[in-house]
Amino acid sequence: MQQPISDQEKTQLKKLERKLTRNVGKAISDFSMIEDGDKIMVCLSGGKDSFAMLDVLILMKQRAPIHFDIIAVNLDQKQPGFPEHILPQYLDKLGIEYLIVEEDTYSIVVEKIAPGKTTCSLCSRMRRGILYRTAKELGATKIALGHHRDDMLETLFLNMFYGGKLKSMPAKLCSDNGEHIVIRPLAYCAEADLERYAQLKRFPIIPCNLCGSQDNLQRQAIKGMLQDWSSRFPGRIESMFTAIQNVTPSHLSDHNLFDFKGITTGVADVNGDQAFDTEEFSAPKPTEHIDIIELS
Repeated sequence: MQQPISDQEKTQLKKLERKLTRNVGKAISDFSMIEDGDKIMVCLSGGKDSFAMLDVLILMKQRAPIHFDIIAVNLDQKQPGFPEHILPQYLDKLGIEYLIVEEDTYSIVVEKIAPGKTTCSLCSRMRRGILYRTAKELGATKIALGHHRDDMLETLFLNMFYGGKLKSMPAKLCSDNGEHIVIRPLAYCAEADLERYAQLKRFPIIPCNLCGSQDNLQRQAIKGMLQDWSSRFPGRIESMFTAIQNVTPSHLSDHNLFDFKGITTGVADVNGDQAFDTEEFSAPKPTEHIDIIELS
């Protein structure tokens, strides 16, 4: 039985609610995520992030100067032990439109992937295809996913360390088949805030380990590195996230992104050569150093 929320927790919840709605509102505005008349398919996994995303979008729908519709969609992949009653009960209480899509992808993954191998890649590709098909059937104009700021930074480092790419998760993109717009309304939200919000709201969280597959060890290592930096050097995470919104292509080395061959004189460039200038950064604390972490 859930413990009732205390007065102190109510105060915390109000503050967090304001913070999250402000961050989501800014992301929606910055990236033109939601427009008048949109039908948003909110992908609900049963985890803290998607619960919070749905909750905040419902709040914003009530307050927004434009009209948009929400339909929550959960994909029941028939994993053993999945508590299929939890989400329908929760969504019925909310009184919103929803759909539970039942597809036995679990059996296919078990058949195709050798024992002991990570199943996440195949599972996610199948899930994406099913969600795209469902969005088309529902006439949804946008597909909302619950990835947050920390997910985006983790993906940036994963791509740098393991993929040799300077690439993160975009806040808004077009699907690979060109038929759908995918949005991430939580792009400016910190995972710690979402976790606390979920605790205060008493969301009926469904664990993500039901399939029994191995954790993504690379992502877990990156997450641990970022959490360590955040605890030891406050503000570093925020600075890194600002950096991916403040890109200077001419000061990187991708000749497909910037026309280095076409550089000529006689044209002023506000981002021009500063090769002889000394970069100025805030002085590090005496104990601060950059860690070189070997990731498995």
